[in-house]
Amino acid sequence: MKKNEKMGIALAGLAIGVIAVLLVLFGNPANMGYCIACFLRDTAGGLKLHSAAVVQYVRPEIIGLVLGSFIMALLKKEWAPKGGSAPFTRFILGFFVMIGCLAFLGCPFRMTLRLAGGDLNAVVGLLGFVAGILCGVFFLNKGYSLKRTYKQPKLEGAVAPAIQVVLLVVLVALPTLLVFSESGPGSKHAPIIISLAAGLIVGALAQRTRMCMVGGIRDVVLFKETKLLSGFVALFVAALAANLILNAVKGGGYFNPGFESQPVAHTAHIWNFLGMLLVGYGCTLLGGCPLRQLILAGEGNTDSAITVTGLVVGAAFCHNFGLAGAADSVVDGVYKVGGPGINGQVMVVVGIIVVTIIACVNTFGKKD
Repeated sequence: MKKNEKMGIALAGLAIGVIAVLLVLFGNPANMGYCIACFLRDTAGGLKLHSAAVVQYVRPEIIGLVLGSFIMALLKKEWAPKGGSAPFTRFILGFFVMIGCLAFLGCPFRMTLRLAGGDLNAVVGLLGFVAGILCGVFFLNKGYSLKRTYKQPKLEGAVAPAIQVVLLVVLVALPTLLVFSESGPGSKHAPIIISLAAGLIVGALAQRTRMCMVGGIRDVVLFKETKLLSGFVALFVAALAANLILNAVKGGGYFNPGFESQPVAHTAHIWNFLGMLLVGYGCTLLGGCPLRQLILAGEGNTDSAITVTGLVVGAAFCHNFGLAGAADSVVDGVYKVGGPGINGQVMVVVGIIVVTIIACVNTFGKKD
C-alpha cells in the first residue's frame, strides 16, 4: 500500500509538471505556469488591494485549486471544517512567508518550475529553502506546537470555497469591478477556461496526494521518508522534459540554462537565499507550503484559510510599500541586477527575526 501511495504521488507530480508548462504555452508568464505567491499577488492587485499595474489579474488557477480540493474532499468524505490553532499567529507567519516569496520572486512551486526552465538562481533559492526548513525542524524536535485544532461549524469551513465561487462569477460576469494589467506578468495569462480547468485538476490531485514540498523535505529530515518529496521530484522531471520538448519545437523560450536574463528573476543571490530561507522557515512552522495551505483551506481548515489571508495581505503590503524584489533588467545596454530594495531587505531580516520569536515562544514558552 505504501509503495502504491508513493507511486500515486509521483504520477500526480508528473501530471502537475506537464500542466504547469502547458499553462505557459497557453499564455502564462515564462517559468510561471503555476506560482501560488505570484498568483495571490496578482489576485490582490486585481481586487485593487495594491496598485502595481503590471501584476493585477484575478488568477483562475487559484480559484480552481481551492474548488478542486473542496470538491475532491466532499467526494472522498474528507471535508471536515476545523480550526482554532493560533489563528493570528498563522496570519503573521503567512504574511512574512509572502514577503520571503516576493523577495525571491516565487513560491516553492515556482522555484521548482524555475529550476526546470534552467534558472540557476533557483538553486540558490533552494539552498535557502532547505536551510529554513532545517531551522524549523530544529524547533519541531524541541516540541514546537501551535496547539490543537477544533471542530468548526460547516459555515466556517465553507467560507473559503464560497469566496472563490464569488471571485469566479465576478471575473466572468462582472469584470469591470476588477483591474487587469495591460503589460507585465499580470497581462500574461492562459484563457480563463484553461486556467480554471488546470486549477481544478491540480487542486484535486494535490488534495488526494497531500503534496507539499516543505512537508516532503521535512519528512526526509525527520523520518527519512521520501514519499511526499517524490511528488516534487516527479514534477521537476516532467516540467524539465516538457520544457525541453517545447524548446525544440518552438525554437527556444522554454529552457534557458544560466543565471542572467531569466524571466521574472534576479541575480541578487543573498536575497534569493534569505528570501527562501524565510519561506522554508515560516512554512515549516505553519505545517505546509502555500500550495498546501490553499488545499487545506478547500478541505475546510479555517486556520489555513487565515494563513492564505495573511499571504494575500503580505502581497498587497509588499507592492504598496515597495518591498517586492525586482527582476534583473537591461538599461541603456547595461545589465542591471534586481532584487529587493532596502525596504524589502529590511523586512526579510525582520521576518526571520519574527518567525524565530514565534518559534521560541511556542517551543520554550510557558505551557498551557
